[in-house]
Amino acid sequence: MSFFRIFAVLAALLLPATGYSAPTELTWYGHSAFKVKTPEGKVLLIDPWITNPANKSGKEDLEKIGKVDLILISHGHFDHVGDAVEIAKKTGAKLVSSFDLGTSLVKYAGYPKDQAGFDTLGNSGGEITVLDGEVRIAFIPAVHSSSVMSQDGKETHMGGSPGGFLIMIKNGPAIYHTGDTDLFSDMSLIPRFRKVDVMLACIGDHFTMGPERAAMAVKLVGPKWVIPMHYGTFPVLTGTPEAFSSALRENHAKAKLRVMKVGETIEF
Repeated sequence: MSFFRIFAVLAALLLPATGYSAPTELTWYGHSAFKVKTPEGKVLLIDPWITNPANKSGKEDLEKIGKVDLILISHGHFDHVGDAVEIAKKTGAKLVSSFDLGTSLVKYAGYPKDQAGFDTLGNSGGEITVLDGEVRIAFIPAVHSSSVMSQDGKETHMGGSPGGFLIMIKNGPAIYHTGDTDLFSDMSLIPRFRKVDVMLACIGDHFTMGPERAAMAVKLVGPKWVIPMHYGTFPVLTGTPEAFSSALRENHAKAKLRVMKVGETIEF
């Protein structure tokens, strides 16, 4: 038996006893679309518009998506629902959203009804425990709007209240996805309940907070890391990571800025 084979066998035996845990993986598909892979291999998609204009390999990425356990949708706008229905039908992934949004997505957008139930739908202030206890998700408010487009694209329907998610992973980070939102003072309450490790913050302006207001939001939340999102996809989303970086310095926000490339995966 080779040295490397012996080492691999010993590592497999010893690492569990030392409390070793695999990292949490975070992949950005552009816009507000992220994939989270937990240490136990569970897969969550957030606002999965995989085929957004910023993702040049969007069609290929969508085809390559295999296992998905949960799909989290912050609100009903097309650029956040994205490819969720197609992915749900392919993978059997359960929907995590507000109850009203989930009801509308099933009724008007075609999300499979048996994959959107009381076990994964909630509302602001609530929290659910999922995936055999490996993940807890808190529903966070957002200052925005929400509507759901019909499957034929001809009608829009009420989509409940918009929101964000605080995703707390066992042996992994606490990730706050803001959804589409403006700055609001109650963001300062989030770390009173759970310290945020990674904040995924919209910075595009026009439809959400821009770089300056997003920097103030970061200061209120106090994450270890902040990753900008929801910028550059359309010309009207004028906020940039450079402007965001400057605003973070001006606001004396201590979070470390990490600008991801579309398609990039990082580990925590």
